[in-house]
Amino acid sequence: MRALRSFPWRLNTYKSGLLCLPSPVPFPPPAACNPSIDRGRCVDRSTHQPAGGGGDTPRRDMTAGSRMRACAAAAVLALALLAVAVRAEDPYLFFEWKVTYGTRSPMGVPQKMILINDAFPGPTINCTSNNNIIVNVFNQIDKPLLFTWHGIQQRKNSWQDGMPGAMCPIMPGTNFTYKMQFKDQIGTFFYFPSIGMQRAAGGYGLISIHSRPLIPIPFDPPAADFSAMIGDWFTKDHTVLEKHLDTGKTIGRPAGLLINGKNEKDASNPPMYEVEAGKTYRFRICNVGIKASLNVRVQGHITRLVEMEGSHTVQNEYDSIDVHVGQCLSVLVTANQKPGDYFFVASTRFIKEVNTITAVIRYKGSNTPPSPKLPEAPSGWAWSINQWRSFRWNLTASAARPNPQGSYHYGQINITRTIKLSTSRAMVDGKERYALNGVSHVDAPTPLKLAEYFNASNGLFQYNLIGDTPPKAGTPIKLAPNVITTEYRTYIEVVFENPEKSIDSFHLNGYAFFAAGMGPGLWTPDSRRTYNLLDTVSRHTIQVYPRSWTAVMLTFDNAGMWNLRSNLWERYYMGEQLYVSCTSPARSLRDEYNMPENGLRCGKIVGLPLPAPYIIA
Repeated sequence: MRALRSFPWRLNTYKSGLLCLPSPVPFPPPAACNPSIDRGRCVDRSTHQPAGGGGDTPRRDMTAGSRMRACAAAAVLALALLAVAVRAEDPYLFFEWKVTYGTRSPMGVPQKMILINDAFPGPTINCTSNNNIIVNVFNQIDKPLLFTWHGIQQRKNSWQDGMPGAMCPIMPGTNFTYKMQFKDQIGTFFYFPSIGMQRAAGGYGLISIHSRPLIPIPFDPPAADFSAMIGDWFTKDHTVLEKHLDTGKTIGRPAGLLINGKNEKDASNPPMYEVEAGKTYRFRICNVGIKASLNVRVQGHITRLVEMEGSHTVQNEYDSIDVHVGQCLSVLVTANQKPGDYFFVASTRFIKEVNTITAVIRYKGSNTPPSPKLPEAPSGWAWSINQWRSFRWNLTASAARPNPQGSYHYGQINITRTIKLSTSRAMVDGKERYALNGVSHVDAPTPLKLAEYFNASNGLFQYNLIGDTPPKAGTPIKLAPNVITTEYRTYIEVVFENPEKSIDSFHLNGYAFFAAGMGPGLWTPDSRRTYNLLDTVSRHTIQVYPRSWTAVMLTFDNAGMWNLRSNLWERYYMGEQLYVSCTSPARSLRDEYNMPENGLRCGKIVGLPLPAPYIIA
C-alpha cells in the first residue's frame, strides 16, 4: 500500500487562500483541477478578489488599520473554510495490484494460481470507516478480470461493484482503477475475482474496516488483530473446472482446506499466530471457499463473538462456530491457559468425507507442542440452526455511525412485497443447470447496468422473467439473463427455499439484510410467527439448510444493479443467481452516481453518447 496522502484539492485550499498584502497585487493563479480526482470539487478560482478588495473599493484607499483588520478577518475565514474542507473529506488509501499467474503448491501439487503482486492471498485492505479506497488493477493474465468486494455496499455506486452484470471486464494487458468509499461500514469482509471459476484459483484477500476514532466499540482494543481466511481448495486449474462444468460434469470434492493460503504443515511451522499470556486477541474469520461449510474452534479456549459481517453482536461465548461459504465474523480469544502451543482448528461440515486443517497458536516463549487431541466438531443440522438462533444484534452498540444499531427498528416496518425464490436444477442441452424460480442466469454480452443506463436493453434482456412465487414443479428451466426490479425505498421480504439435499448460501451485493427466520420444509405466511423481529443480526450472507427456507428483510434504498447469488460457486457458475435493478425515479445524484469518467465500455454501448447526467435534486 502506498503512503496515505491528501488529494491535491486540499493543498489548493492553501494555494487559493486569502493573502494580506499592503498594495494591490494579482491574486495567485488558480491551481489546476484534475477531473479524475476533483470531480464535483473543482472550483474556478480565477474570479477571487484580492483580500480587502471587496467590490469597487480600491485597496489604496484603505488605512493600515483597516487592512490589518481585513487581514485578520480573512485569515479567520480562511482557517474556518480550511477546517470545514478538511472535515468534509475522508482519507484516501492507494493500492496498485499487478495480477498475474504463478505456480504454487498449496496442497503439495504444483498448479497455476492467480496472484496479486506475486502473493497469495492478496494484500489486506486495512482501513477505517468512510475511507476512500483507490485500487489500480493491472490485468496481466490471459483472461478478462474483475474483482468484487464481498459485503462492501458501494452506496450509490454499483459502477465499482465488480460483477459481470455491473461492469465491463478488465481485458488482458490493460488496467482499471476502482474508486470506492467504504461508506458507513465497519467489520470483516473480503474480495475475490468474480468472472467464471477464477475464484477457485486464488486472487482473494481480506478487507478489515475499523471504526472511526470517535466511535466507541463495545469491547476493549485487542492486543492484536489476526486474519483467518479459511476455505476449501481444488487442485485443478480454474479453466479446467470451467470445462468440467461446461461439459456436464461437476467440480467434485475439494482436495483439502487452506488457512491464509497455507496448508496444515505450513500453517504450523512456523506457528501462524503468537500470543502473550493474559492478553486478548481478535480473529477475523472468513469462509473464502467455494463449496464447504466450516466449523471453527480454538483448542482449550473459548471464543467470544463480537462482530458479524459489519454488525456488532451480543457477545456470546462459544466452543465452536459454524461459518458458511461467504460469511465472515470476528471472535475474541483470551490467552488464559497454561503457556504452550494450541491448535486453531477448522473442519468441513455436512459432507461425508470430513477435511480438517490446523494452525498453531503459540504462547510467547513456549516450547510445548500442542496436544494431538483436537476438539471435536459438532454434528447434525439441528446444532447449527440452534446456534444461528443464538446470534443477536447488539442493540446498544454503535457501528459505523454514533447512533446505536438498535435505533433502526426493522421489525416495525410494514412489508410491501414478498419475493419467494426457490432453487431448482435440471439438465439443459446435456449440461446441469441451476435456476431461481425457473430461470437459469446467463451473462449478457453487455453488462446489464450499462445496458440499462444507456437505454440499450432491447434485445439483451427482459425485466422480471420470473414472478414473486416459484413456478409449478416440473416447469422447464429457461436460460436467460435473470433481472428483477424493485421499487426504490420499499421494504421487501425475500424468502429462499432450498429443496436440495445439501446446504446453500446466498449473498446480496449492495445491501445488508435482516435474516429474520429459517426453518424446515416450505415457507408459508404463518412462518412469520417464528421471526426474530427485534435483534437478528444485520448481515449480507445467509445459509439455507437442506429442504428448508430462510427469510430476510431489507429496504431497497441503494440504487444500482446488484447481484444476488449462491456462494457455492459451482451453482453460481451454472446459473443460480440473478440481478436486482433498483432505480430512483428522481435521477438524482442524491440517490446514484453517474457513470465514472474512467468507466469501461464494451458490447452494445461502445460508441454511444453518454445519457443526460444525474443532477443534484
